[in-house]
Amino acid sequence: MAQPGVYISYPFCAQKCSFCNFASGVFPRSLEVEYFTALRSEIGAFRWKECPDTVYLGGGTPSQMEGCALVDLLDAIPGRPWREATMEAAPGTLNAENVAAWCSAGINRVSLGVQSFNAAELSRTGRKHDAAIVAADGALLRSSGIENINVDLIAGMPGQTLRSWNESLDWIERLAPPHVSVYLFEVDEDSRLGFEILQGGGRYGAAAVPTDDVMAEMYGVALERLAAIGIQRYEISNFARPGMESHHNLKYWLLHPYIGFGADAHSFDGERRSSNVETAQEYVDCAKTGKAPQCETAIANLEQERFFVGLRLLHGIEPRAEEWVRFAEPIERFVKDGLLEREGALLRLTGQGVLLSNEVFQEFVN
Repeated sequence: MAQPGVYISYPFCAQKCSFCNFASGVFPRSLEVEYFTALRSEIGAFRWKECPDTVYLGGGTPSQMEGCALVDLLDAIPGRPWREATMEAAPGTLNAENVAAWCSAGINRVSLGVQSFNAAELSRTGRKHDAAIVAADGALLRSSGIENINVDLIAGMPGQTLRSWNESLDWIERLAPPHVSVYLFEVDEDSRLGFEILQGGGRYGAAAVPTDDVMAEMYGVALERLAAIGIQRYEISNFARPGMESHHNLKYWLLHPYIGFGADAHSFDGERRSSNVETAQEYVDCAKTGKAPQCETAIANLEQERFFVGLRLLHGIEPRAEEWVRFAEPIERFVKDGLLEREGALLRLTGQGVLLSNEVFQEFVN
């Protein structure tokens, strides 16, 4: 079995973005201190069967963690130097001191939550950075020895147009990160913006969210422009130069094991999936009462999962003989409709299939 990855959830932010649907937010400093203690305890009590080769700190904004706290946290995880250790960071929160601490702790990859390079789009979400700040952050990381940088973009931000989207992609060309993530905005009641849209309101720019057709066009433009500069799609939302794919995230799509620590963190051991309690307060309460933070466990349906997880990858999957028979009808229908394509033993999404992937995946779920 492949070496596991480690995911550490740090759900604390300086501000809550309007589009965010994660269990993160702005919480009292006292809760953050208690959370760190609980997190350090959960990691310290874990019995390692194998050394992990990737670590990913997400949230939230784990980059706001103090350098000494980060070092202490990662000291409890075996395997350093890891093949890949990623820190999610909010642009504008980086400085030479904390980046040096990240490097000392073993961080060798940083994912910048840029979302957009357009000032008007950013202001509607509550983000404080601008394009110049992102450029400065990228230069700082590279001067500190961290070349492996990801930039997150969202297609479908309120007020976004094809013109402004192309302007963001212009900045990608200038900054030349080796990895880019492109997410289509999703209407979700767990975000303030999504809830406002569902209620028919106008706050947070809800009335100015682009249509699905425009978002699809934005995705297609990104696909073409990123490919033109050597950044190829390898997963529905992820693009990279050859060899710079995210080793940690690939574990999710290849059904490799991973261990999650912290609030709303998920784990998979190759057979069973489990998840921790959702909120930071619940997580701290579990630690105070001596209760394990895990709230759900279930046996994974690997036959089913490898279709709707594996098909996310550009490479696709190789169905077994019985699966070609079992799913003959939907496969034939989606191939005819231009959503799936066969190449020898491989089955993969087409470009159009990527945009309608949820519709395709649903056919392979019992």
